[in-house]
Amino acid sequence: MSDVTALRDDITPLPARAELRHAAEAFLRQFHAARPKAGPVEPRLAKVRAEIAATGTYRHTPAELAFGARVALKESGWCPDGVPWRGLLVRDLRDVRDSAQVAAECGHHLRMALGDGAIRPVVSVFAPDTPWRRGPRIRNDQLVRYAGYRGDPTGGVLGDRRYVDFTTGVCRLGWRPPLQRGAFDRLPLVVETEGEGVRLHMLPREVIREVPLTHPTLPWFAELGLRWHAVPVISNQRLHIGGIDYPAAPYNGVYICRAIGEDVIADEAAYGLARIVAARLGLDTSSERTLWRDRVAVECNRAVLHSFDQAGVTIEHSADVYTPATDYPGHPAFLRGH
Repeated sequence: MSDVTALRDDITPLPARAELRHAAEAFLRQFHAARPKAGPVEPRLAKVRAEIAATGTYRHTPAELAFGARVALKESGWCPDGVPWRGLLVRDLRDVRDSAQVAAECGHHLRMALGDGAIRPVVSVFAPDTPWRRGPRIRNDQLVRYAGYRGDPTGGVLGDRRYVDFTTGVCRLGWRPPLQRGAFDRLPLVVETEGEGVRLHMLPREVIREVPLTHPTLPWFAELGLRWHAVPVISNQRLHIGGIDYPAAPYNGVYICRAIGEDVIADEAAYGLARIVAARLGLDTSSERTLWRDRVAVECNRAVLHSFDQAGVTIEHSADVYTPATDYPGHPAFLRGH
């Protein structure tokens, strides 16, 4: 991946002016080569050099921001060649720094991405890091996540086991779970800003579409009471464009069914319902050689695909039509936001 544009999950120091000039020049030359109608690059380079010399940073034009975001997402593997990445909607929210406004715009992002169920790829770019002020940062790995509670009466975990520690952390910050705890209690959005510190915000219920999970041929599957949110919005990656870091730039794709069926419902690290489903199917779980897990995975994936189709929400049955996530280790791939 090029260093000119990138998605990162690390925190990097602000570049020195010489380093920033070099990164800005490389990016601007790339942009003008791809967009001849933007005109000659030299006048823009002169203006950016002067801006960096005076302030230690520079501001992308809206066209540069949109181009940089699309290239970064394409090169991350999230939006490979088979996907019309130029159709990605880039929301320019660089003037938004207040945590409440960030949370509100995240709600708008979910609305815009979902639409009538035909999910559209969207990225919302908030204020960048500057020499005098850091940009906002979202601590959740996705905008919508479900709590995991230790101390279940059975001795296990109620909810999503992957988020037990995160749930404990937001409780210490002041979040209060519902009196009647459930397996799908939505966690608050955790936004950190330089002026306010860490703040918790609950996204409005109406902006989060959830799909109840049923099965096309197994009526008892509905009795499990499962559901999942419709739009995977990855929210803890830093967008890097031409030497400028945007620490909050949530973006979404669409789900593949196995990211929910296998990786959430069945996986022991998440909801761990594989053995329960296997028992209802009457499978022999005494040995891995019976391949009972494979059968459970297929039926869970069928349920997810059926349910999203019935709800009219975009979902893919396979990632094979896209570039596999393993081709881009360490980077989120398109459709892999479980």
